[in-house]
Amino acid sequence: MLSVRGLRVLVELERRGTLAEAARALNYTPSAVSQQLAALEREAGVALLTPVGRGVRLTDAGRMLAAHAHEIIGAIARAETDLANLSYTVSGQVRVASFQSVLLEVAPRALALLADEHPDLDVVLFQRDVDDAHSGLLSHAFDLILGEEFDGHPQPPVPGVQREDLLTDPLWVALPSALAAQRAPRRLADLADQPWALESSKTRMGRWARTECFAAGFNPRIRSESTDPTLHMQLVASGLAVSFVPALFGARLGRGIDVFALAGADGAAPRRTLYTEVRDGQARHLAIRAVRSAFVAAAGGIPVHRTNGTIRTGMMDA
Repeated sequence: MLSVRGLRVLVELERRGTLAEAARALNYTPSAVSQQLAALEREAGVALLTPVGRGVRLTDAGRMLAAHAHEIIGAIARAETDLANLSYTVSGQVRVASFQSVLLEVAPRALALLADEHPDLDVVLFQRDVDDAHSGLLSHAFDLILGEEFDGHPQPPVPGVQREDLLTDPLWVALPSALAAQRAPRRLADLADQPWALESSKTRMGRWARTECFAAGFNPRIRSESTDPTLHMQLVASGLAVSFVPALFGARLGRGIDVFALAGADGAAPRRTLYTEVRDGQARHLAIRAVRSAFVAAAGGIPVHRTNGTIRTGMMDA
């Protein structure tokens, strides 16, 4: 009999490529991963791995079994969903991973709705970068994640994952009000000499921001690199940096900040699309559906063009 735990380890090894990465995704030690795979090989009666340098790779039998393992794990998830739905109650625990701007603006509203409508449901929030959250969803560390996709940077569909779009969020440029009053920029290149507060280039927002600056003909001079948008906006309000900011975060902009809309090459303002993702086998789960619906309702109640700062309605050419 093949163990399900061993099959999950095999799938993660196929997905990640190394024992160390598979161990990290599953929150195991590398030795525990090796032990699980050795036990699976004994159960299968064939070699599933072959040494390559300091690492390993899947044999033909290993790749074949990994393909079956995807189907088996999906079937187990569907069975668990059907069993849970037999009770017709929304209960249990749902682990949700997201990045900071959504956790600040949308998640509290969603959790308040769920507390009123489904008091037996336990929702646990984890702050993660989108790519780390996506990795955790695939390895079963999370049940639902919130992601973001930027114009010009489409995310390819992933087998076994079901996506639903949540909202479209315009992207602005935030300037200190004093700078905006002194010389309001007409295009992004006018800010080439300014210090910037940006996310790391390892995040989707950070990569998008640098691409916009490069396309405008300059390499941004970084004053602060952080995934914390509140820090970025504090630096802007203090006159120490300029930054990009999603309109969703506009309600948190205070005095001392002016925001400008951007115009892309086609004249349209750049946007990001926020979405939820779950594993295919859990998409029908009553608890998952309830959490998704709450996030949709919470996002729909937020006017994304609202700001406590000053918004310049004129478009800035990228």
